[in-house]
Amino acid sequence: MTRRPNAPRRMLAALTTFAAALTLGLVATTATPAVEPARAATPTHGDGDVILNLFQWTWDSVAAECTNVVGPAGFGYVQVSPPMEHVRGSQWWTSYQPVSYRIESKLGTRAEFANMVAACDAAGVGVIADAVVNHMAGAGRSGTGVAGTAYSDDNFTGTYGYQDFNDCRTDISDYTNRYQVQNCRLVALQDLRTGSDYVRGRLAAYFDDLVSLGVDGFRIDASKHVPASDLEAIKSRMRNPNVFWVHEVIGAAGEPIQPSEYLGSGDSHEFNYARQLKHDFDGQIKNLRFIGDGKLQSGRAGVFVDNHDTERNGESMNYKWGAKYVLANTFLLSWPYGSPTVYSGYEFSNNDAGAPGAGETSVPDATCGAGRWTCTQRWTEIRGMVGFHNAVAGTAVTNWWDDGGNLITYGRGNRGYVVLNNTASAVQRWFQTPLPAGTYCDVVASSSCSVKRTVNADGWFTATIPAYGALAIHVNARG
Repeated sequence: MTRRPNAPRRMLAALTTFAAALTLGLVATTATPAVEPARAATPTHGDGDVILNLFQWTWDSVAAECTNVVGPAGFGYVQVSPPMEHVRGSQWWTSYQPVSYRIESKLGTRAEFANMVAACDAAGVGVIADAVVNHMAGAGRSGTGVAGTAYSDDNFTGTYGYQDFNDCRTDISDYTNRYQVQNCRLVALQDLRTGSDYVRGRLAAYFDDLVSLGVDGFRIDASKHVPASDLEAIKSRMRNPNVFWVHEVIGAAGEPIQPSEYLGSGDSHEFNYARQLKHDFDGQIKNLRFIGDGKLQSGRAGVFVDNHDTERNGESMNYKWGAKYVLANTFLLSWPYGSPTVYSGYEFSNNDAGAPGAGETSVPDATCGAGRWTCTQRWTEIRGMVGFHNAVAGTAVTNWWDDGGNLITYGRGNRGYVVLNNTASAVQRWFQTPLPAGTYCDVVASSSCSVKRTVNADGWFTATIPAYGALAIHVNARG
């Protein structure tokens, strides 16, 4: 089953030209890219625009994390799992089978959701809600949702009846057939008739309800399975049709439906970015220099190392990659392409398994430091790189250098500098930066500035980079 997010962003620089210079044995390449014009989207909260996807976290847990970790770390937004009422079950994917549009789910009540949004806002963090638009619960199912709403195959009490679903009553079998992909059932889920005026009105009202609770934007799940014109029509019926959307459109070669079709109502996630990260970190990361080539325009692309689908289906890296996964997130937060989302989920061995301790109608609050939650947002490297991302916003890549394989370095304007070592051996050498002379904190090595790097008057410093390790310094973290 496909399911995806949404988020806002500030425009970042796009890499366009390079000039090489040989200096003291290091080939330093200066990039002077054009900066994309700003685009109206959602307001930027707090210090930055990085999105944190807290997958399957309860509303109470998100509220506490916003206050204690997410806001102080400089994240701009949290993305939360779908808040509408859904079918009962401990599996994670039950959150993506709606029963009604009541804000009552196994992750919390309406009051808890509203309190979460307020707490996050007070911490300078906006909220992006995952929104299921394409379908309701699976065909042939019946029962009551987690909040007690009765449903059956073609009757979702008080919401939809037989006439509100598409005429195609079979599963999608051919992804090269546009009609099937957008009108037939996605893994047996009841496919909504999004061309209907009534269905459009119900969905717009659901969005408006969440906005009234303070939600800043939406990730539109399974957008690929809804005609782009239908989504544009739904959004136009919202009280505020300018609310930020980002679409989950899994583009694939040879398929007729591509992410660019959906830019009329929001941004789109660029799945090829995550695919390239996996390929290059398993090969040669020197190729990351060109990661924006052939993809969506930077200012319209949502990017990530992994999400809840790709971490399970093998399409991307995931937490099981260990140090390489940390390196990929370091790159994500330091390179000027797209709007980055950091993913925080939980350990799993069964791809259907719900959050730790999940039951039929509830999920325990997330616990970091104990249990199986990954709590990526608390890792020293991630928090340090969110600060780096905020410090270098709007700057171009400078001083690119690579060893022809798996050691790369680059600056961001004259505000930051990064080294990534994707090899099994430590590397000791001199590095040339665009930074002014001074002592800087290595933000991936320590959160307390216990590891410092001193840049001399010519912009050089020496350091040892651990195997499968990184270094990052920036002007807002001085020793």
